Amino acid sequence: MPSICLNFHVHQPRWLKHYTFFDIDHDHVYEDVERNLQILNKVSDKCYLPANSIMLDLLNQYQGDFRIAFSISGICLDQFEKHRVDVLDSFKRLADTGCVEFINETYHHSLAFLFSAREFKEQVMLHKKKIKTLFGQTPKTFRNTGLIYNNDLARTIEKMGFDVILAEGADKILGWRSPHYVYQPAGCKKLKLLLRNYRLSDDIAFHFSDSKWSEHPLIADKYAHWIHNLNDTGDRDSINLDMDYETFGNHPWEKAGFFEFIQMLSREIVKHPDYRFQTPSEIAGDYDPIDQLDVTDFISSADGEQDLSTWVGNNLQKDAINTLYSMESNVRRRKDVMFFHTWRMLQASDHFFYMCTKRPADEDVQKHSNPYGSPYDAYINYMNIIDDFSGYFGN
Repeated sequence: MPSICLNFHVHQPRWLKHYTFFDIDHDHVYEDVERNLQILNKVSDKCYLPANSIMLDLLNQYQGDFRIAFSISGICLDQFEKHRVDVLDSFKRLADTGCVEFINETYHHSLAFLFSAREFKEQVMLHKKKIKTLFGQTPKTFRNTGLIYNNDLARTIEKMGFDVILAEGADKILGWRSPHYVYQPAGCKKLKLLLRNYRLSDDIAFHFSDSKWSEHPLIADKYAHWIHNLNDTGDRDSINLDMDYETFGNHPWEKAGFFEFIQMLSREIVKHPDYRFQTPSEIAGDYDPIDQLDVTDFISSADGEQDLSTWVGNNLQKDAINTLYSMESNVRRRKDVMFFHTWRMLQASDHFFYMCTKRPADEDVQKHSNPYGSPYDAYINYMNIIDDFSGYFGN
């Protein structure tokens, strides 16, 4: 019986304020606090609260037949705890159904694995502790920022005690294989690998309201038909759908009917006798790997190239991120909690994403969520902050 694995990623970046050369040595507050709160409130009211209400209704309605998973960044959870306890409580009510899995990730939505093994492991454990504290679950599944993945990451995650890791079902690693089976990462003995069906996921995340798309309008029974047809050519373990939770309510097409779509889609899937909803750890527990998958180069879910270039593809990004991580030993030596917290806040992958000079496939979405006029503006703003931050070492 094939499983539908529905994973939602929840993250709210903490935008930096406009910071000029003349602010260096004078202003040591880097966040745009007011703007961040405005955005958090907007997204909470338009997306998180109504979407969670619908999810709770579905979970209660189907009594265990509808199951979902969430990956919520630590940065986002911190903002909920401080400013929107009502949103946090709505996620706790979902957890209380017993039909929701909460997935582990890096606490600060960072690229730490690429630059610091110690920092990566510490952030993963911080996030694991936070999930346990807030939702009463010890995470079994790991999802790296942007679904960044390779063999080395998988081996690290296995040593940290996880059962399953999520990655992009990129064609360049699959070849003739299907993303709809459970795999084992090369070099691992117990860890299982689930791959995102990026075509079906992106059909919802990016194409749903595109009137120029050949399949527009996308309705639930059509989409369910595509899913059911995937099993016509042979048995499948799972169809893994992974998308930004803000798809349901906050992107520019919030009035296009996403809430109605997910309600009708769940009904179409549940009523089919050969399909069921499962969470990642449930799938990993029910299916054995059919093969090992050897992924030496990094892959990700970012744009059509599915590599690291969205975050570290140009000299601006490389200079910014290498400068940041070169500070680690000095930051740790200082043993200042607030200083350390600021350094970690500056690790969020969003800061480097805004410096990307490529034209993204999901350009309309990114324009909606990018606070800078150009990648160069993002770089200059960030490096001005880094200059001020690094000046603390002499104090």
